[in-house]
Amino acid sequence: MPVRQRRYPKEELAQRGNAIYEREIRPRVEAADHGKYVAIDIETGQWEMDASETAASDRLRQRAPDAQTWMMRIGYSYIRRFGAGRARRSL
Repeated sequence: MPVRQRRYPKEELAQRGNAIYEREIRPRVEAADHGKYVAIDIETGQWEMDASETAASDRLRQRAPDAQTWMMRIGYSYIRRFGAGRARRSL
């Protein structure tokens, strides 16, 4: 399986992916899509949405094998959250 190389700096990848999401995808999503993942090819504007980030990415790569992919999660400012989050107190 060939290794895909990123052709854009991270900042440009993010800027282009976010712009496509705001312009093309956000107006089409609904409340029922909250939490789903969107895989966006920043070069062609093609995208796939699914409850599984792997499924969305795989379907996009089937359509665009050389995709420069940016992932978004509908309704969130992040894909995954790391760390403890809010600390819980024991009483």
